[in-house]
Parts: sequence; structure tokens; C-alpha cells
Amino acid sequence: MLGLPLGEDIRRDRTRSDLERDFLRICRRYRLPIPEVNVEIGRTEADFAWRELRFVVETDGYKYHRGEQAFHDDRRRDLELRSLGFDVQRLSDEQIDEEPERVAAILREVLASRPHRVGADGG
Repeated sequence: MLGLPLGEDIRRDRTRSDLERDFLRICRRYRLPIPEVNVEIGRTEADFAWRELRFVVETDGYKYHRGEQAFHDDRRRDLELRSLGFDVQRLSDEQIDEEPERVAAILREVLASRPHRVGADGG
């Protein structure tokens, strides 16, 4: 059986933007646990999730997250994730681009402090 061609914009790491790829590079460079990428949790999709730790990172570039509707959509997603027991951390493109070491240090601390929940699927 032949599959449909995936096209050049489909990546093996499931990222959909340079910002998401940059965040994954931080995880790899600073040896953080690699999260799931662009995954469904409940009725929403998370950019990056560590399900067993009930922790999500959302990456927000100004280009795609400006305006009133984007602001409200982000808050709706955060509320949905929190209702499922997830903590949400939003990171801007500026933080990811200009402060990767600081981002990694904070994430390492947060991830280390989270209780590990075996079988926590979030969905």
C-alpha cells in the first residue's frame, strides 16, 4: 500500500515553525527531557508536553500571537489544560532566541520539581 506524499513542510520532529524547532534545539542542547510535540490533550493541542509530569510549554511568536482573538484563544487553551491538571508555561520567541541558557535552566528546575505520574495520559 502506498501512502500519500508528506511534502516538505512535514517534519519528523512534528514541529511546525522555526520557533518550535528552536525550542527543541534548546531541549537537546541542554539535555532536557524531550517533550511530545504538537499533541492533543483533552480538546486542545499543546506545542510541547511532558504528560507524565503534567507540564506543557507553549511557544508564542508575536507574528502569530498578536491580536485580541489570539490572546483569547491562548487563554482558552491554558484554562483547558489546567482543568486537566497541567501547568502551562508560555515562552516568547525573544526568550527562546535571546535567553536559551536561562530558559533551559528554568525548565530543568521546573521539570525536576514535578511529581512523576505513571500512566498520566492527559487525554
